[in-house]
Amino acid sequence: MAAVEVPKQAKAAVYDNPGTISTKVVDVDVPEPGPGEVLVNLTHTGVCHSDLGIMTNSWKGLPYPTQPGQVGGHEGVGKVVKLGAGAESSGVKIGDRVGIKWISSVCGNCAPCQDGSDGCCSSSKVSGYYTPGTFQQYAVGPAHYVTPIPDGVPSEEAAPLLCAGVTVYSALKRSHAQPGQWVVISGAGGGLGHIACQLSSRGLGHRVIGIDHGSKADIIKESGAEHFVDITQFPADDKGAAIAKHVLGLTGGGLGAHAVIVCTASNAAYAQAISFLRVNGVLVCVGMPEGDPVPVAAAIPALMVSKQLTITGSAVGNRKEAIETMEFAARGVIKSHVRVEKMDKLTAVFEEMEKGALKGRVVLDLS
Repeated sequence: MAAVEVPKQAKAAVYDNPGTISTKVVDVDVPEPGPGEVLVNLTHTGVCHSDLGIMTNSWKGLPYPTQPGQVGGHEGVGKVVKLGAGAESSGVKIGDRVGIKWISSVCGNCAPCQDGSDGCCSSSKVSGYYTPGTFQQYAVGPAHYVTPIPDGVPSEEAAPLLCAGVTVYSALKRSHAQPGQWVVISGAGGGLGHIACQLSSRGLGHRVIGIDHGSKADIIKESGAEHFVDITQFPADDKGAAIAKHVLGLTGGGLGAHAVIVCTASNAAYAQAISFLRVNGVLVCVGMPEGDPVPVAAAIPALMVSKQLTITGSAVGNRKEAIETMEFAARGVIKSHVRVEKMDKLTAVFEEMEKGALKGRVVLDLS
């Protein structure tokens, strides 16, 4: 395909006052792809809770505060419009539709990379945090690491799969849950959670219990959950005893779930989650709590020992899992529930997200 004309400047949404919920649409210079890189004309990008945490500097574990002018975002989809030197060797061509993920690049050589743990690469770059993200019309990415988007998967539906989709797919694999076993998805109606319900029930054959606010019951049931648990129907001051009793009762014999995937950033969700598990159960930590985290099991070693429980973390999937997640979408196994908004609505979207009112995922139309 012939070269595409690329403008000198384009639109981007930046964090203009980090520490608060505030974004601004500005003109930025279109970057040049370096050696081994491609320039992507982004048409859509998802809005993730991680973006909210980075913008508001609410993640205690991040080493540096976010700076004014940071372009956030890490679920970008668009077409390749320019190749850097040597990029053609990757097989990516001008006109290909590709995605840019949360981990925008890895070294490929360190021990975590060799183990397929891309999210733990010592030299990784995070899209939207000290690296220009996908809340803009043009972005660069390593030719070997952008994710091919299958034909037939709309760009607005593909965008959330680049973070939410691949993250929960990897987390479900780490849970070691087998077909027919019980899996609890906490935060089941959110951007990660509703995709996790679909992958778990329809893709991997699990029996799913979805937990979230009552307003999200419909999307959770539509996503394949066998049971829905409304968190608002249980007292908040009993340390999760009532909701734990209810969840255990849903699993048949009161034995508990084989795995719990916590997709929300709620400390309360983590405090409750371990009580949902049966003997040999696995708790997978996905959502990144904000503020001071609540210990999950540090104070209850006797429970960990007596029930032989496992707690594991899952940062994000690797490049192979990203491709596999897209294949689930291409086959119709999963479908992102999205609401499309324009770039200038980003601040309002974050405000809605902070209130926990979003269903599924909001995707920005960058045109």
